[in-house]
Amino acid sequence: MVESASAPRRRGRPRKAGSGDARAAIAEAASAEFAQKGYDAASIRAIARRAEVDAALVHHYFDSKAGLFAEVIRLPVRPDRIVRSAFEVPDERLGESLVRTVLMAWERTTVKSIGVTVLRSAVSDSDAGRLIRQYLLRELKGAIRGRVERTGVERAEADLRATLVLTQMAGALIIRHVLELEPLVSLSVDELTARLAPAVQGHLDGVSPEADDRSA
Repeated sequence: MVESASAPRRRGRPRKAGSGDARAAIAEAASAEFAQKGYDAASIRAIARRAEVDAALVHHYFDSKAGLFAEVIRLPVRPDRIVRSAFEVPDERLGESLVRTVLMAWERTTVKSIGVTVLRSAVSDSDAGRLIRQYLLRELKGAIRGRVERTGVERAEADLRATLVLTQMAGALIIRHVLELEPLVSLSVDELTARLAPAVQGHLDGVSPEADDRSA
């Protein structure tokens, strides 16, 4: 937590008149800060200064930069939390858990409707698209990379594996929900999980199809 450098005041107390005003001021400041500096460069401290509140209050209302960004772009769920919720499994089941958890989340109407918009924006060349890409790379790839690093894999290799996992998952989501191409649209979550999970697990383990063929 960060204390303000101005005159002493109780930790977390806003300069705005009320809590609703402070929350709105933080969201407005965050929107401006993200637009000006991008997701990666924007900081909780800078957002707090712009909103004229303590940084502790930003954490109080929004928990983290990821939570604040999700609020600003009105995400119905936190993608980073969805991904992290799949981590409480043994390493050998992580691929299946990730695929199933993400696919199941997208079965919810509110998630799908906003998610399609987010994916379309992410692949565009707009300012919003660049912001969303930064957010997804930092929060989603970062979470998966950290999980892989826990197994003793070096950071560069873990980063590659996490990127390949995102490639697999994003491709499936775009084809199933954005482009709506058959037969992926008609497959059940169980069927699609069974097809995708081995490939995702292979990326997590750093095993290429060629290596599998040679060891067979």
